[in-house]
Amino acid sequence: MYNGKAFNVNIHNLKIKGKKVKREIIDQVDAAVVLAFDGNDVILIKQNHFPQGNLLEIPGGKIEKGENPKTAASREFSEETGYQAKKIKHLLTFYPNVGYSTLTIHCFVASEVKKIKKPKPNDEDEFIEVKRMNFKRLLGLIKSGKITDLKTICAALIYESKFFGK
Repeated sequence: MYNGKAFNVNIHNLKIKGKKVKREIIDQVDAAVVLAFDGNDVILIKQNHFPQGNLLEIPGGKIEKGENPKTAASREFSEETGYQAKKIKHLLTFYPNVGYSTLTIHCFVASEVKKIKKPKPNDEDEFIEVKRMNFKRLLGLIKSGKITDLKTICAALIYESKFFGK
């Protein structure tokens, strides 16, 4: 139906409970993102996402063909921020667009990070600014509605509920 750079749109004919149904589905490459800690601070990026504009978010990106999510998360974190993480653990996996997209997002938590180089995004149309923020402040911005990026919200709130202050 449509084949693009970021996604394809296809019509899928299938049977559900014996009934023929048609679904228009956005086929997307899965993504890996990183909630990275340096002490009590998190490493974030500010990036323009048309049509929403500039968003503050956790770094991440597409998983390349044949790449596992953890490797992709580590690679994207380094490319976008210039930091490297000594430890990286899976936090959660979620489907942000249930019912009309194949996208799966794999979230990781990184610790023991250190600056190794200047950030060098792979895509020439990425304009990234690296930001550091205290985790409590990030939670406050999420809870006040000032941070609206779903992957950042999910990762931070799940991390808070499982680990923060325990």
